Amino acid sequence: MCGRYTIYVGIDELITLFAIDDADIRYEYKPNYNVAPTHTVPVILNEDGRRVVDGFRWGLVPFWAKDVKIGFKMINARAETVAEKPAYGRLLKSRRVIIPADGFYEWKKEGAEKQPYRFTLKDESPYGYAGLWDEWTQPDGELLRSCTIITTTPNDLVKDVHDRMPVILPSDAVDTWLDPEISDKETLQSLLVPYPADKMACYAVSKDVGNVKNSGVNLIEKITVNSK
Repeated sequence: MCGRYTIYVGIDELITLFAIDDADIRYEYKPNYNVAPTHTVPVILNEDGRRVVDGFRWGLVPFWAKDVKIGFKMINARAETVAEKPAYGRLLKSRRVIIPADGFYEWKKEGAEKQPYRFTLKDESPYGYAGLWDEWTQPDGELLRSCTIITTTPNDLVKDVHDRMPVILPSDAVDTWLDPEISDKETLQSLLVPYPADKMACYAVSKDVGNVKNSGVNLIEKITVNSK
């Protein structure tokens, strides 16, 4: 499960990294050190052949949903079954997004308590999660666009803390994931693999990250965990 992450790099860096067409930004981007489900998050998608940045609600609300609350149960989609699940199979073919991030949090049980850890790339550069999106008509008639992050089995670094990790797309997979001409599930699922452990880093952070109301830069500061 991926239930918290960070995205605080400058918008100019995201524009360059993901080759956004003519700086087509449709979302008022703000750095967030504690992204949580239901937050509006920046996503990158291909619309009519143009790569744009928009803001979608995190927690997928399928078009057929009766209530927006279903999104709480659909913040993640499992890579192993995403092509077969009714809620995700059609989205894998035609509604793929990249969700920019620069780190994610997971909790490890240590004794009677849980200690949060932050995972990043070794150079702490931004990257993109493989995601899916859908559109739901709200009771007032307004359209709500929402997304889910695809997860996979953990690499050797993450598995010591958690049994799942988000799919981090390497730079050479971004174009394939966003290409609307590609719908072959075998090709797409071949991208949904654990990111190499030797290219990532991990460190302990404050337990303050457990409260979604906290969102300061102090949340990403390294701390020392006392061994018992």
